[in-house]
Amino acid sequence: MRIDIVTCQPELLTSPFAYSIVKRAQEKGLAELHVHDLRRYAINKHGQIDDYVFGGGAGMVLRVEPIAACFDELMAQRSYDAIIYLTPDGETLRQPLVNRLSLGENLLLLCGHYKGVDERIRQAYITHEVSIGDYVLSGGELGAAVLVDAVVRLLPGVLGNEESALSDSFQDNLLAPPVYTRPAEWRGHSVPDILLSGNTPRVEEWRHEQALARTQQRRPDLLN
Repeated sequence: MRIDIVTCQPELLTSPFAYSIVKRAQEKGLAELHVHDLRRYAINKHGQIDDYVFGGGAGMVLRVEPIAACFDELMAQRSYDAIIYLTPDGETLRQPLVNRLSLGENLLLLCGHYKGVDERIRQAYITHEVSIGDYVLSGGELGAAVLVDAVVRLLPGVLGNEESALSDSFQDNLLAPPVYTRPAEWRGHSVPDILLSGNTPRVEEWRHEQALARTQQRRPDLLN
């Protein structure tokens, strides 16, 4: 999978992609991540990429020309399965959307900044508008990092055990059940006997029961 990310602050994405699972995915050749500095497409020698809001009001808006120039250049080289704008007023990022995006070959992400992007970019290019929650960040870079991590870990071969991703929270509209490791006894707290029994069908039944109970308690909306 190839993921292109367009941003006016590329430095913010250096660290998230340089460690852990996303790094290993790149090293294995399973994911290509390319970050594009929007200022390379500035409208003048001063590096301008934004302007004042028509109609008045506070804040600045990313202009159409730099984004269009960058998008046109990238889209001339390949087709994209999704062109995604990270924005607070987008669809909330949930596991089903992540699953669908992970099936694509090429994704193009646009990070919002300031007051956002000129609406005409959204109308002309964007196929998906995605939010990582009901709050506002300084830009879309952290949202892009979240989306990339969620998608890349689902690519075949990225995780050491591919079944691990299938048992994550939200894959079946349930939160994940409690997990334990050694030691079996710690400060008077014991691992449930069923997990030490070796009875795999009964263990799976217990896990499902625990996942259902945890979901009912913490996220009943997932069961509706």
